[in-house]
Amino acid sequence: MSSKDRLIYLPLGGAGEIGMNAYVYGYGPADQERLIVVDLGVTFPDMDTTPGVDLIMADTAWLAENAGRIDAIFITHAHEDHVGALGHLWPQLKAPVYARAFTAAIATLKMEEKGNPLDVIKVVKPRPEVVEAGPFRVQFVPLSHSIPESSALIIDSPAGRIVHTGDFKLDGTPIVGEPFNPNEWHDIANEGEGVKVLTCDSTNVFAPLPGRSEATLAEPLAELIAGLDGMVVATTFASNVARLKTLAAAGRAAGRSVCMLGRAMKKMITAAVETGVLTDFPPIIQPEEAVEVSRQNLMLIVTGSQGERRAASAQLARGKYLGLEMKEGDTFLFSSKTIPGNERGVIRVMNAFSEMGVDVVDDRGGLYHVSGHANRPDLEAVHDLLRPKILLPMHGEHRHLREHCKIGISKGIAAELATNGTMVDLTGDEPEIVEYIEAGRTYLDGAVLIGAMDGVVRDRIRMGLNGHVLATLILDEDDQPLGEVWVETMGLPELTKNNQPLVDLIEADLNEYFDKAADKVLRDDDKVEEAVKRIVRQVAMEEIGKKPEVTVVTSRLVAE
Repeated sequence: MSSKDRLIYLPLGGAGEIGMNAYVYGYGPADQERLIVVDLGVTFPDMDTTPGVDLIMADTAWLAENAGRIDAIFITHAHEDHVGALGHLWPQLKAPVYARAFTAAIATLKMEEKGNPLDVIKVVKPRPEVVEAGPFRVQFVPLSHSIPESSALIIDSPAGRIVHTGDFKLDGTPIVGEPFNPNEWHDIANEGEGVKVLTCDSTNVFAPLPGRSEATLAEPLAELIAGLDGMVVATTFASNVARLKTLAAAGRAAGRSVCMLGRAMKKMITAAVETGVLTDFPPIIQPEEAVEVSRQNLMLIVTGSQGERRAASAQLARGKYLGLEMKEGDTFLFSSKTIPGNERGVIRVMNAFSEMGVDVVDDRGGLYHVSGHANRPDLEAVHDLLRPKILLPMHGEHRHLREHCKIGISKGIAAELATNGTMVDLTGDEPEIVEYIEAGRTYLDGAVLIGAMDGVVRDRIRMGLNGHVLATLILDEDDQPLGEVWVETMGLPELTKNNQPLVDLIEADLNEYFDKAADKVLRDDDKVEEAVKRIVRQVAMEEIGKKPEVTVVTSRLVAE
């Protein structure tokens, strides 16, 4: 290893938030390192802060500027917050994509949707297979999580070994997918000079008890469903193939026909079957068959555990969906945890079902859902197993990362709290922050990618909060008003607090101003616009208590 070479880590998403994962490792001379990217995920918008936005992903401007240095993209697993941005961002990066079979199947769909080449996706087998990517040697190591074929990455570099956990839990009986194998991780810790850096999931760092296995849900779910009358509907995360299998098996054991509603679930099941990770899934029927089954003999498994408006759960909450509807005496089960920020949508669905007379069962008691992430004792067990020199907490909000650092430091591990945009030099025995990169967000707004700071969403929020006024003024060849200014409003009340038409009051004040305006103002479009905005906002504030967004259209007639 040359003294001029360095090993760097740069999170662009997922460090300081849960979701939108995107991490970069590099090795080589400063500012010339060869790079690999780990995960390209999305997070989801909300109407309060990102109205109208479809998806949110990391700002990869820095990566795009250095695309010639990227040797590979590695995807740890097929959750949207790890693979969802691949199709959108790959054209900026144009590097080969490596993933295991199930993840590669989902990644292929993402690439195909955006018209990207599919031959760049390379299917990799788990360790001991090695991918050579510039100065790095990378292995996929199976881990248990809430989706099949989740993998940690063993990233060997000239400066030492990195273990990038991805999302994981310590589950020896995950139903679908591979269990956590402590013997294999013991070998990883003891090979060569051991583990230099552990980049580790921090999601459940505040959960004080050891995590529970997916297998522990089979009995309580079966007992619940067997004891219910009427139609039973259950929702969970579409990607949790193991939970889908457990729910379907519980329904069948209760003598019910099982029907699955939601494209995301069907896509995951299809990919899991085609790649061989899912076998002996209980038989299911199609929606057109389900409508002929008596209610007490039917179970639906549906998308929409987070209250998504277009998912099957919300559709059923609004009435019929594919000929099926919920009625008094039916039961709706949330076999899921509500992700912070989604509470409003979930409660809306719950209340809609309650109004129908449907009994809603959620997971407040912990019986019907287990997390896919390692709890605090499990994280500590991994620290003890791998004995890293350096700990880099990831996949968590700032408070999660900070708490995880405290745990590492208490064990004598050098830990660094590196949020998005923080470049860390890992070459020595202590991590060292060497640079801060602009790490904003990119929005998918309809069919277009826009920057979070481009002003589009900001203007949308301001219009939503304050309304909009369009004012049109025509000036003749001598720069004098031709006719009166006219105004149109949107998102504002028609009548003022004194019950007068708002438009009439605004137009009256504008016309009075322009009747007396100086020629130097009328000759200058900028001064005209400034005056119109000032008068419109002044009148609106006085009459309705709002300062609307204002668009001014000035047309000038030209003498022939």
